Amino acid sequence: MEKKLEFTDSAKNQIEKITKSEEKKYFRIAVQGGGCSGFKYNFSFDDKIEKDDILFNKAVIDKQSLNIIAGSTVDFKKEMIGESFSINNPKASASCGCGLSFSVK
Repeated sequence: MEKKLEFTDSAKNQIEKITKSEEKKYFRIAVQGGGCSGFKYNFSFDDKIEKDDILFNKAVIDKQSLNIIAGSTVDFKKEMIGESFSINNPKASASCGCGLSFSVK
């Protein structure tokens, strides 16, 4: 089964914009243990791809993180309180108020 991750146009445009302005090659998405609900998303920049990474245009994610969020959609939202990336994860069974921490089914 293919591991898929979707990106909204807004997310694609923002990733392209920041990878150019930050002079980093890739926007890295990772899932780490922690946060109030068990897992948390981590967004960062990177200049290299590791051997267990999967590349989605200018975004990169390691295989273990992709297993947890496969089928999700990455979005970038501009709101009055600020701008941020978000992940709509259909596997998440609960999340905290900030939306960065989640647990899976």
